[in-house]
Amino acid sequence: MIDSSHRFIVVTPVYEDVEASSRLFKELSAEFGKEVFVVAVDDGSVKQPLQIGSLSAAGVDGVVLTLRRNVGHQRAIAIGLGYASEHIQPEQRVVVMDSDGEDLPSTIPSLLESLDSAETDVVVAERKSRVETFRFKAFYAIYKRFFGLMTGRAISFGNFMALKSAAVKRLVAMQELSIHVAGAVLASKLRTSAFPLDRGPRYAGKSKMNFVGLALHGFKGLMVFAEVVLVRVGIACAAIAALAIGGAATAIVLKLIGFSTPGWFSIAFGILVLMFLQTGALALMTLMLTGVVRGGTVTTAIAYHDFIEMITETNRKPTLP
Repeated sequence: MIDSSHRFIVVTPVYEDVEASSRLFKELSAEFGKEVFVVAVDDGSVKQPLQIGSLSAAGVDGVVLTLRRNVGHQRAIAIGLGYASEHIQPEQRVVVMDSDGEDLPSTIPSLLESLDSAETDVVVAERKSRVETFRFKAFYAIYKRFFGLMTGRAISFGNFMALKSAAVKRLVAMQELSIHVAGAVLASKLRTSAFPLDRGPRYAGKSKMNFVGLALHGFKGLMVFAEVVLVRVGIACAAIAALAIGGAATAIVLKLIGFSTPGWFSIAFGILVLMFLQTGALALMTLMLTGVVRGGTVTTAIAYHDFIEMITETNRKPTLP
């Protein structure tokens, strides 16, 4: 059970990765001892389900939340934060990190120290270096610029972050949390600061995330800011439609003064009319979708109990949610 002896809580999702997660638990135990409480969310693993023995063997206090099915690492983190929010004490902190070793336990004190400021609610890990392929780095750089263009916000961090208890309770009240954790932090209006950290290599195995999964994860980040994205797309379409009208008017003037070659006017005018119709229709559709998104948004707390099959805590018998 989480008590006052635990200085902070680690929330980490685990999917078919017992070897790597077991090493993480051992490193957390060696680094922090009884100061840390681990909330490990087994994201519907079938081949290698996470057992409470992995925590007990590492000598670390914690709980395993076994989910009924695979829900993805973002929702798994949201479920873990939902559990933590119900048991956390005001002075405690929460650290969200992956279980594969790329988020280094030795860097947690730096995040927690930065969180001591009264002007900071969340400290996120901004990567100084990545152990990734050139293709990944290139696409990630393109994505960051595209994200900034579509949302007007900069995103340069992932799941690795430290939060105060009030920030945790605020985030779990946001339905965007289960879609994209980093995006939800940006949308929450919480006071966020970044701390540059190196990314470590995986403990074992290979990443379960392929290129399609990474692309889907990136677009989910845009979904958090659906209203802003739709409005910006609508404005861009309206601007292109206005340019098409201007171009068509110019073509008509050139035709009337005889400054055009045979067939040029028909082709140019037809293309510009099609551009106007398509972009004008798209602008109207995006504005309508913006109204639907705004009208249908209902913010509720993460009902994490519905996803949990069993809760197993160190030195306690398994319980149902």
